[in-house]
Amino acid sequence: MKNLSTLFFLIYFYSAIHPLNAQVNQSPIYDRAEHQLTNTDTIPDYRSKTNKLKLTGTIYQSDGITPAKDVILFIEQPNEDGDFELRNEGDSRYVLHRSWVKTDADGRFTFYTFVPGNDRRYNQLQQIFPLIKEASHQEYKLETFLFDNDPLLTKRCRKRISKKSDTSRILKLKKEEEILVAQKDIVLASNTTKTK
Repeated sequence: MKNLSTLFFLIYFYSAIHPLNAQVNQSPIYDRAEHQLTNTDTIPDYRSKTNKLKLTGTIYQSDGITPAKDVILFIEQPNEDGDFELRNEGDSRYVLHRSWVKTDADGRFTFYTFVPGNDRRYNQLQQIFPLIKEASHQEYKLETFLFDNDPLLTKRCRKRISKKSDTSRILKLKKEEEILVAQKDIVLASNTTKTK
């Protein structure tokens, strides 16, 4: 009986601790070691894509003036058909089209990616999904990056966005030689939670 009680205690203890560990490492922002990151990265399949995109910008401290050094910016996105391509690695599943950068001393970053497609089945806009992480702070989501020339981004939709959020999330694309270029500057939130 004593052994059975001990076994139940161990199972209960493991069950209580294990979900906490899973939650800590659940964010895909931790899937690549920080020391491997630079301020420029290329998303998988970039070279084979039709609408290649250079997404570049500066991340600023919450004052909107001071460049933020060593901030990790992670993006993931659907493919050109608007579908998320999932891959398996061991027990984990992840989105294929994802990428990480860490800002340089001037807060600069660059992604080489592509313009994602619309998922017309669900009337989904073309979107890139960003996460951001400052040193010794909890990571947090930014509003998705949208595209100015998206056919689903109607006047009505733009009006709703302007009422609820920052319209600078809508990327304006310009063609430079064989590539589309978008500038996206980011100001860090002033009320982020510090990690212990």
